[in-house]
Amino acid sequence: MRLISESFTHGGEIPGKFTCDGRNISPALSWTGAPRHTEVFALVVNDIDAPKPGGFTHWVLYNIPSDVHQLDEDVAASESSPSFGTQGRNDSGTTGYVGPCPPAGRHHYFFHLYALRRKLYLDAGATRDQVLSAVEGQILDYAELIGTYEKAPSRQR
Repeated sequence: MRLISESFTHGGEIPGKFTCDGRNISPALSWTGAPRHTEVFALVVNDIDAPKPGGFTHWVLYNIPSDVHQLDEDVAASESSPSFGTQGRNDSGTTGYVGPCPPAGRHHYFFHLYALRRKLYLDAGATRDQVLSAVEGQILDYAELIGTYEKAPSRQR
């Protein structure tokens, strides 16, 4: 399975409009090569360099229908939709995407996409830990996309 973005390349810089320095909107994502028996997908975006145990979770999205193979730029912060599934709670305590906003230095943002054999029976607003616990034993395949971001020196805290 392969996960890509038209907004940035694997290992490349996430453009400012997808961060706290810009419009703070989600980037466009698309994927190919999902296993035939995939029922749903789950997406978790995490900053592993954040000064917090386990990193900082920027986006949790699950029960993405198996016939969906892309997310357009600027996914609404609503709890659920037939076009994107159900959104969880990020580490800012809100539903939906919250963009990169590192306090200092260059951080790495891991976009993890899981192809799952069954729907996750979680309410909207589930946390990363709840989703990762629920996907155990359900993962058919996995893809990863990494982006980086560093605030301009004048914007660092």
